[in-house]
Amino acid sequence: MAENVLEIRGLSKSFGSTRANIGIDFTLQKGEIHGLIGENGSGKSTLISQIAGLYAPDSGEMRLFSESYAPRSPLEANESRVSMVVQELGVVSSLPAGVNVYLGRTKLFSKFGLVSIKKLNQAANDEFEKWDLPKVGLHELADGMLIENRKMIELARAMSVDPEVLILDEITQSLSYNNRNKLYELLKKFKAMERSAIVITHDVEELIQITDRITVLRDGEVAGVLESANTTADEVKQLMVGREISGEYYRSDNEPDYDETAPVLTVNGVSVAGEIEDVSFEVHKGEILGFCGISDSGIHAIGKAVYGLEKLSAGEVLLNGKPLKSPTKALASNMAYVPKDRDNDALMMQASIWENLALPSTTELTGKMCFISPGKLRSTAQSVAEKMTVKCRDIYQPMSDLSGGNKQKVNFGRWLAKDIKLLILDCPTRGVDVGVKAYLYSLMKEAKKNGIATILISDELTEVLGMSDRLCVMKNGKLVTIIPRGDGFTEHSLIKVMV
Repeated sequence: MAENVLEIRGLSKSFGSTRANIGIDFTLQKGEIHGLIGENGSGKSTLISQIAGLYAPDSGEMRLFSESYAPRSPLEANESRVSMVVQELGVVSSLPAGVNVYLGRTKLFSKFGLVSIKKLNQAANDEFEKWDLPKVGLHELADGMLIENRKMIELARAMSVDPEVLILDEITQSLSYNNRNKLYELLKKFKAMERSAIVITHDVEELIQITDRITVLRDGEVAGVLESANTTADEVKQLMVGREISGEYYRSDNEPDYDETAPVLTVNGVSVAGEIEDVSFEVHKGEILGFCGISDSGIHAIGKAVYGLEKLSAGEVLLNGKPLKSPTKALASNMAYVPKDRDNDALMMQASIWENLALPSTTELTGKMCFISPGKLRSTAQSVAEKMTVKCRDIYQPMSDLSGGNKQKVNFGRWLAKDIKLLILDCPTRGVDVGVKAYLYSLMKEAKKNGIATILISDELTEVLGMSDRLCVMKNGKLVTIIPRGDGFTEHSLIKVMV
C-alpha cells in the first residue's frame, strides 16, 4: 500500500449561497503526481486554496503525514512544506524578480534590519539552477516581463521552501513548448525524490501523460478518481461534464480556405528592438493565420506590434493599404486585440461585467451631442452577456468574481459586439475548460465564416494546427517559415523547425 502524504475527508466550503466544495474526499500518495480537473466553477481552485492556506474549510479535515493539518495562511502552509503556484499571476510587479522569489521571507537575508539583496539574489539563482528553470533577470522588476518569465519566478518561489507537496494551478498553459518540457522534467525529478504534486490543467491529454492518478470534480463534488495509465481523454471529459462530448472541436477541413485577393493586413519588415526583427506577412479576409514558437521566439510581440502597442524600430503595418501606428487608430479601424494576460492587460477586474463588455463600443454608442447613454451601454452589455452565456449573478457583478472561462467569454464577446475586420488573439484559450474552449473555437470558426481576418498566437501547438489556414513559425525573433494547412501540418514537422 502506498503511503498517503495528504488525506482529506469530507471537506466542504461555501461562499454565501454558493457551495464550492461538498464533502470532498481526496488522497495524495508519496511520490505521486496527482491530476485535478473539472469545468470552470467545479471547485478545483477552492480545494487547493484550502490545502495552501488561502481559505479555511467550513467542515471536514485535512491530515498531512498523518498529523492534523489546518494552515491559516500560505506562509503557514510553506512552513509545513506545502507550496503552490496560483493560476493568475502571483508576483508583485513593482518588486524585482529576486525579491519576488522570497516574498514574505526576506528576513532570511536580513541582518540588523537590513536585507542583503546580494545574498537574496544568490539564493534565488541557486533555486533556478537546482531545478533547471529558465533564468530571468533577478534585478529586473517583474512588471513588463512575459507571463512565462513571471511564472518561472513563482515556480522558483514555490520550490524555495523545499516542498514535500507542490501544487501547480494552470501553469502549463502559460508556458511555451520548451519551457513546458522543463516543467515536465522538474516533476519527474520531484517524483524521483519521493515527493508529491497536485497538477491542475485543462489540457486533458497532457494531464493523462504526466500524472499517476486523476481526480475529476463536477459541481463541487468528486465525480471520480481515475488511474492515468488506464483511462482516455473521452472518459475524463465525460466525467467532467456528466455527458458525452460530441461535435467538432477544431476545424474538420484539411486545406486553407480564405479569400486570396487583396489582404486585409500587410506587415512589411517590422522590427521591435530586442523582440522581433524584419517580420513580413499578410492576413486575408476569412483567414486564420497562426503563430507559434518556443520561448523568446517573439510570437507574443507580434500581436502588440500589429495593434500599435509596441514601438516599431523599423517597418510598417498596413490595414487595407493604410498605415496603422497606434492602438487608438487600430480601435477606430475596427481591429480587436485579446492579449494573453487578460486580468492585467485586457479586463478591468474591479469594474462590473457590463462596464467591461461596453468599453470597446463607447464610440459606436456616442450620440450626436457627444453624450453616451448609460442605458444603451447596459443594454448592449446585457445582450452580449446573454449571447456569450456568461455565468454570472447579473451584469453588475465585479469581473473579479468570474471564473477564468467566463472572464474570457467577456473578453471575446465585447469585441464581437463590434463590426470587427481583424481579430488578434494571443493564447485565447489559456486557463479555460474543454467546454469553454470548444465554444471559443466555434466563435473563431464563425468569425472566419463572416470574413473576419484572424491572427491566432498560441503556445498550444494542437490549437494552432487545429485552427489555422497557414502557420507562421518564429525563432529568435524572426519568421522562419510559413506552412499552409495540409499534409505537412503536424506537430512533429513544427517542432523540427521551432527548436
